[in-house]
Amino acid sequence: MITVQNLQKSYPGKVAVDGISLSVDEGEIFGILGPNGAGKTTTVECVGGLRRRDGGSIHVGGHDPATEPTALRKILGIQLQQSLLPEKVTVREAVDLYASFYERPADPAELIERLGLGDRRTTYFCRLSGGQKQRLSVALALVGRPRVAILDELTTGLDPQARREVWALLEDLRSTGVTILLVSHFMEEAQRLCDRVAVIDRGRVVALDTPDGLAAATLVENRMNFRLSEEIDLGVLGALGSVQTISEHAGRVSVVGSESVISDVLVGLSHAGVRADGLRIEQSNLEDAFVSLTTQQAPGA
Repeated sequence: MITVQNLQKSYPGKVAVDGISLSVDEGEIFGILGPNGAGKTTTVECVGGLRRRDGGSIHVGGHDPATEPTALRKILGIQLQQSLLPEKVTVREAVDLYASFYERPADPAELIERLGLGDRRTTYFCRLSGGQKQRLSVALALVGRPRVAILDELTTGLDPQARREVWALLEDLRSTGVTILLVSHFMEEAQRLCDRVAVIDRGRVVALDTPDGLAAATLVENRMNFRLSEEIDLGVLGALGSVQTISEHAGRVSVVGSESVISDVLVGLSHAGVRADGLRIEQSNLEDAFVSLTTQQAPGA
């Protein structure tokens, strides 16, 4: 549904996007992650036809954003990091207006309720909180029943409950075949929603895989902490090949090791006839992968 080949975009004194290539399948939620200034927003603005690229090619649903903007707008919905509306337009007026731009829009009243704005339908834009403005922005992006939705920092400013409600809405959208390009700083959000993610740093794609695939490929330590049901010689565990360090403090044992350390330690304890009580496990996740990848790409690293 989306193909980007060797995308290039520069500003005076700065290369924002330096040869990015990626493809997004129909019905996929594809995440774009990266540190501030990495080129994420410039990339999606080029994909959405809001910014003209310097080089490379882009097609969204078969349309080139640079030469077919009218055809693109019929299938695309966009929610930007910051969106402003006239101060005296109400929530319902804004959604009704945007719905009028499309042949078969979603029901504005239903969408307003779904995004938790039902009690604010007659509230002026200038009187909405930051989180409520963000929900309205999402509603405006989705009211046209787009085939492709670009969502940049979707849940910034939302409280945890509202964030999860928006996540549920996106999961419903995916089930209807909508393709979603999601820019996010929330690793939990990307881990839950995205089928695949691209990590962008300094204008380039430095990794692309499923969230679990990125986490598994990252050389991050796994940690476990527990109490022994009976005392044993900790050297039994220290001899395991996957164990890097082992220590004991205040009756709890802490073990750090490689990917297989958790299963190896539990099997070792079982063979010794000992239980790991109060077990706590910290495994590598998407956030670990993100930090590792962007640190590796840092200047001078």
